[in-house]
Amino acid sequence: MQQQKGFGQIAEREQGLKRRLTSGQMSMIAIGGAIGTGLFLGSKFAIGFAGPSVIISYAIGGLITLLLMGCLAEMTVAHSTSGSFGAYAEHYVGPLAGFLVRYAYWSCVVLAVGTEVTAVAEYMKFWFPDVPGWQWVCLFSAALIFINAMSVKTFGTVEYWFSTIKITAIVAFIILGAYVVWGSPQYGTALYTSHGGFFPNGVWGMWIAVVISIFSYLSVEMIAVAAGEAEDPERAVKQAFRATIVRLVVFYLLTLALILAIVPWDEAGKGGSPFVKVMQALEIPGAAGVINFIVLVAALSAMNSQLYITTRMMFSLSRAGHAPSALGRLSRNGTPLNALLLSTSGIAIAAVLNVLYPETSFTLMMAISMFGALFTWMMIFVTHYCFRRRWAREGGGHLSFRMPGFPVLTLLGAGAMLAILATTYFTSVFKMTLVFGVPFLLVLAALYQLLFRRRGETVALTPRSQRS
Repeated sequence: MQQQKGFGQIAEREQGLKRRLTSGQMSMIAIGGAIGTGLFLGSKFAIGFAGPSVIISYAIGGLITLLLMGCLAEMTVAHSTSGSFGAYAEHYVGPLAGFLVRYAYWSCVVLAVGTEVTAVAEYMKFWFPDVPGWQWVCLFSAALIFINAMSVKTFGTVEYWFSTIKITAIVAFIILGAYVVWGSPQYGTALYTSHGGFFPNGVWGMWIAVVISIFSYLSVEMIAVAAGEAEDPERAVKQAFRATIVRLVVFYLLTLALILAIVPWDEAGKGGSPFVKVMQALEIPGAAGVINFIVLVAALSAMNSQLYITTRMMFSLSRAGHAPSALGRLSRNGTPLNALLLSTSGIAIAAVLNVLYPETSFTLMMAISMFGALFTWMMIFVTHYCFRRRWAREGGGHLSFRMPGFPVLTLLGAGAMLAILATTYFTSVFKMTLVFGVPFLLVLAALYQLLFRRRGETVALTPRSQRS
């Protein structure tokens, strides 16, 4: 078990976090993290590109997500640590890979926090159209920062109930939508082809929507990070993987299918949330307000999860010696407070953009944050390929959870992510993804070569010295 011993050095330096997340909380965190602005607001952009064929787009995105979760679950069961896929890339691909993955992902999710809080400001306009969005950004941000500063148990409890509200609402929406579609002749699958056909913008439009679907599924990977603070990580990860994937894909595909069977795609793809538009179309008294509350909770939940995951990723970077040591210190409750404060920088960026560009701030933040997400997902597949080959070569023994179809499905996932990453350059909305991302990655690589290469593989910091 040579690789187990080698990885143990990475796990040792990341000690100090409290293992207080239950299996139930882990499952809800995994599915709740992926049901946020991407579904409730981002889906309108996907519908605008693909029309009714967005159902295929999200099915393709769901398949890629399934493959990613399989790869990640296998590595997480073998090694549970908060550094997660960043630590795996460091050990199985190389120190530079670990450095790039951690920083690319951290910056991505920091900006994704900005998209969530920007969405919160937009949702609040439903009730308070005259209140400036930046005020809501500040109010809700302060509340969620406080929750994350308390303890991982507090975070887990709040996120559990956030996720419960979201899932309950989606199930209710599916039941109501199904009842309306099957009980009224004016709604139904005929809307899929009556406004320009099933592929109104061609196959290209459908493929562009796949990019948005990946953004929507983003955060399912946080289950691997949260495993570092789970009471029983092996059981929690297996349970979360099996429960999350089916529910997640079903929720996305069913809700989109019902939305497009009630509201024509060229209406659903404009303005506010498609969910609110469905309630307005059905003319159910007060329902639009209820749905707006649900999508508000969804955005707050996703933002809460993203603050958590960025904090742990920066904590891992600090313990690896790739960020100031102060960012690796823990409070008495086991929370990396300094890392949390730094990770709120995306909120500040969102507040500024919301003031300067109130109409386009969400799409701008989404395009810029996209690169880190796509790059990280691609690297998870690459890391899994290296992990499995090295595990077999060094006689790692039996894996209690194995990703089937290796190496074909692992390479298929990596290729799909590379294709999606390349696609962003040929779109007007996401052109900034590569324009921002590639130079950023090159700068990171240069910084690593200048500042950290001479340190060897990693700087193993003594855990006790990091605590305060």
